[in-house]
Amino acid sequence: MNRLRHALIWVAGGALLVAMLVDTTAMLSRQLQQPLPGAIEVVQAVVMLAASGALLMAAIEHAHARVHLLVDRMPPAARSWLERLHALGAVSLWAVLLAGSGWICADLWHGHEESELLRIPYRPLRLILLATLLLLLLHALRQLLRGERR
Repeated sequence: MNRLRHALIWVAGGALLVAMLVDTTAMLSRQLQQPLPGAIEVVQAVVMLAASGALLMAAIEHAHARVHLLVDRMPPAARSWLERLHALGAVSLWAVLLAGSGWICADLWHGHEESELLRIPYRPLRLILLATLLLLLLHALRQLLRGERR
């Protein structure tokens, strides 16, 4: 688990650094009247990698945003019921997103989609998205079935 955590930090953090570097370079080049074509396409692709890594890290570390003001003051039985309801909601969310993304991916699989300027293929990005959503779904299912508390 520690290796996975470190890999996610490096991939997501590296993607954010690449996005920052490309965007800064594009902004400077615009100021010098030499626009950098395709910068937005690169930033969009690496932000998807960064977001995937961040979602997985938040799930692994149980660090998703949460309101403790109400939950911490509830009786244990109500808190346990709310935890299970939350886990069921997470499973539902990731399942619906996975189903919809899978449907779009399957529908456009033979479309050979790519970005306009740099021709970045969308298929690998869609596969990364599907893998991320599947891992999030499995993690939420494990929490639901084991009754894990956050």
